[in-house]
Amino acid sequence: MNKKNMTEADIRTKYITPAIESAGWDKMTQLREEYTFTAGRIIVRGKLMARGKKKRVDYLLLLKPNIPLAIIEAKDNHHSVGDGMQQALAYADSLDVPFAFSSNGDAFLFHNRITGIETELSLNKFPSPVKLWDYYKQGKDISDQEENIIIEDYFFDPNSPKTPRYYQMVAINRIIEAIAKGQDKILCVCATGTGKTYIAFQVIYRLWKSKTKKRILYLADRNILIDQTMINDFKHFGSIMTKVKHRQVDKSYEIYMALYQGLTGSEEWQNIYKQFSPDFFDLVIVDECHRGSAKEDSAWREVLEYFSSATQIGLTATPKETKDVSNIEYFGEPIYTYSLRQGIADGFLAPYKVIRVSIDKDVEGWRPTKGQIDQYGFEIEDKEYNLSDFDRNLVLQKRTQLVAEKVTEYLQKTNRFQKAIVFCIDIEHAERMRQALNNLNADLVKENHKYIMRITGDNEEGKAELDNFIDPYSKYPVIATTSKLLTTGVDAQTTKLIVLDTVINSMTEFKQIIGRGTRIREDCDKFYFTIIDFRNATRLFADPSFDGEPVQVYEPKEDEDIVPPEIDYTDIDDHGDYETSSTDEDLPVGREKLGDQKPAKYYVNNVEVKVLNQRVQYLDRDGKLITESLKDYTRKNIKEEFASIDDFIKKWNSAEKKQVIIDELRENGVFFEELQEEVGKDFDAFDLICHVAFDMPPLTRRDRANNVKKKNYFGQYSETARKVIDALLDKYADEGLEDIETASVLTLEPFIKYGSPAKIIKEFGGKKKFNKFIKELGYRLYA
Repeated sequence: MNKKNMTEADIRTKYITPAIESAGWDKMTQLREEYTFTAGRIIVRGKLMARGKKKRVDYLLLLKPNIPLAIIEAKDNHHSVGDGMQQALAYADSLDVPFAFSSNGDAFLFHNRITGIETELSLNKFPSPVKLWDYYKQGKDISDQEENIIIEDYFFDPNSPKTPRYYQMVAINRIIEAIAKGQDKILCVCATGTGKTYIAFQVIYRLWKSKTKKRILYLADRNILIDQTMINDFKHFGSIMTKVKHRQVDKSYEIYMALYQGLTGSEEWQNIYKQFSPDFFDLVIVDECHRGSAKEDSAWREVLEYFSSATQIGLTATPKETKDVSNIEYFGEPIYTYSLRQGIADGFLAPYKVIRVSIDKDVEGWRPTKGQIDQYGFEIEDKEYNLSDFDRNLVLQKRTQLVAEKVTEYLQKTNRFQKAIVFCIDIEHAERMRQALNNLNADLVKENHKYIMRITGDNEEGKAELDNFIDPYSKYPVIATTSKLLTTGVDAQTTKLIVLDTVINSMTEFKQIIGRGTRIREDCDKFYFTIIDFRNATRLFADPSFDGEPVQVYEPKEDEDIVPPEIDYTDIDDHGDYETSSTDEDLPVGREKLGDQKPAKYYVNNVEVKVLNQRVQYLDRDGKLITESLKDYTRKNIKEEFASIDDFIKKWNSAEKKQVIIDELRENGVFFEELQEEVGKDFDAFDLICHVAFDMPPLTRRDRANNVKKKNYFGQYSETARKVIDALLDKYADEGLEDIETASVLTLEPFIKYGSPAKIIKEFGGKKKFNKFIKELGYRLYA
């Protein structure tokens, strides 16, 4: 058979796969065909969602299951040998694979990404696994001792299908190789929800198994981070792992989990980390390292400096870079970065839509009249109060009520039992918001008072419900009002609504808050989340530093102390259960006078507030927030696929099945069901596309079906066949194209009264002629 007549699949089966196997690659353990490495971006419009195309490579070649070496892109023989190379290199860059190949079945084009050199190889000269690994070792100057560390297997649980995702494998391998090469400080940046603790577990396991690191310290600053890690990703360490608590040290373990606060204190006797010798640990991993370890004069930095002989790895979603705090200054440039934007593009993280609500007093400001007193009798200081003052210095009670009303309205229109977090200015604000939401949702609170809970650092009842709030299968609490407690480290996987009624100027804090919603839980119908923003905090999405590569802005300290806008977490309570310090969490309730001075807050209950405007923004395929109608968005997406209506009709008429085109457009963000809500439910995909994208007047499905009936195109068929044709046209008119494009429709009513599918197909002259008829029917419907 001529190669030119072969499909790409034939070329792969008959030429490429045999060449790979002949070179010594084991088909079961070292060769993966059509390897899919992303999940497909989730595209959201209104209440609908769809998955975009998944990325896949034709072949992934691995030395071992955790060490990918090469990818191969195949083309049919109408292409040249190297036509797939640019695509191969793009995928190789994502997968961090050192070698890329392209082939059309005649030969291979080999690209060595370490040297940048390309070479053409005949089919029988494809390199063996040993040969490629030797190329890699030579290019990276890897010694035999370093190789033993690098090739250690990852942990595989035979009872679980979980294996590292592609970016996790890249992060793990880069960290392992850097440590094998002697690097002593490493920073890894991965967005919230992408599995940093799983990366840490696999790194620890491989280093521990190879005996490269024998004693490991895992540091965090909150109990929930330690406890979640121990019972989830780290559970396989079992009896060799312990948690340092009650200031008790047992030196018989190999892996230690500890809170910074449990190792340090204001008094020297509380610094129990000194009970370990400075060289006791070989490896120290710092979770959420942006939270305090980077600050040069912090007690937490003392721990890292004490164990300075150990290799130290910092993990974070948001490296802190201010004038006096720098993760990069301490750990060095990130060895790997996997951003929120990339996670959403790959379909591993949930996208979001933003509802921005502008309140008149927030936009215009408010000034009291001369001598005006608040509801508790205090004369209000005469000044212009604005967005940054409300709920911090001055409370407009009706503003709180309006925010609660808008949140309740959203829940009532969507799902009143979707998990929601309302971020407030401080504890007192969180309590007032709880009360307002409670009264607006009294019907559900009556059924269970835990429907709404204030979960803040000062409230034991609220903190006791934190585990239930983050449990995907626990119904209550549903709504949590908070200030700082839930901003970071809390794995609330099913959170579908984040409400921002707090001023956020810190990019670090903003990313952490947004990260509370980015987990995907398909089993709980969680594919995306919504942000309702009352304080214009989402303006930070437009900041160039949002989710880009971390930029170092560290500068030598000057004489004056420059306090960054972020929270200083170094004075956390010894128990480490929450993150309070002398910050927003501890603001006094405003009714108390500060000596003879003004109160901390004024409370005003007679000032009217109203919503000025409200708009919805979506995350588009390029990761940018857009504000546009569904029709405009659809028109743009369709015209990216088809330059003109002629291009569209040509492809439509040539398609074996029209449903293939519909499915492709769905993957690119065209939502036909929602368009039908706007344009009309009686129009099918063809007319929706022609009308919305190309301004053509649409015909209903019934009109199209009747046009075919009137023209009597199929008079040559038998009486039974014509009855089947009429029934097919009626089914199309009622339900659309999808149901009539396959023979399976013949198993349904009303077709079964005309006989079995085989008997009906025989009326059309057999299967081949029936398929020809179905194709012609599609053509006639859209003539």
